[in-house]
Amino acid sequence: MKSYRVIGFDADDTLWHNENIFEHVHERYRELLAQYHDAATVDRTLFATEMRNLALYGYGVKGFMLSAIETAIELTDGRISAEEIRTLLALGRGMIEHPVELLDGVAETLAALAATHRLLIITKGDLRDQERKLAKSGLREFFQHVEILSEKDEAAYASVLRRHGIAAEEFLMVGNSLKSDILPVLALGGAGAHVPYHLTWGHERVDQPPVAPGRFFQLAGLRELPALLRA
Repeated sequence: MKSYRVIGFDADDTLWHNENIFEHVHERYRELLAQYHDAATVDRTLFATEMRNLALYGYGVKGFMLSAIETAIELTDGRISAEEIRTLLALGRGMIEHPVELLDGVAETLAALAATHRLLIITKGDLRDQERKLAKSGLREFFQHVEILSEKDEAAYASVLRRHGIAAEEFLMVGNSLKSDILPVLALGGAGAHVPYHLTWGHERVDQPPVAPGRFFQLAGLRELPALLRA
């Protein structure tokens, strides 16, 4: 195994919980629209709206809530009330104000690795919301650089590596999404450590893990990362 000098970390569902907050709101959303449609129809229509709007709104709570309101209007043929829309807005505000809850072993692992490696956060989503979560997490001191991107694809990672003078072969990306955190980095010649979260948004799902011997690693939790790097 190569020695990776620089380690990039995804944020949402890698360092702190995120998708479980969305799932809770999804449950409330289904309940709100239950008098109009069954849960499967609500989920399918909302996801289609999110995908249609992704290029316009990007990732994060604000884009999700705009798509949720649009979907509610569509599914109710415009009959949704102002009070129900006010309820949706309150749900979105609650998501943004939700406490930042770290995953198991995150603080200890980062503290150990920061002493021996150059660490970066590379995440995507709403700039203000991601900055808020990082500030509340108490983790900022461990990272030399923070990159909040509108998309995490091969071109975006190439730009980040170029901007910080990092060679792909010395870079390891750690994250919960194969699609956003692992596959683009492998394509550039870097390495990826996949730490799955128990919930995965449909847009981030990948059917098969990548085949990249010696560059792709599967971890059960972030606590396993230091041992992997010592291997």
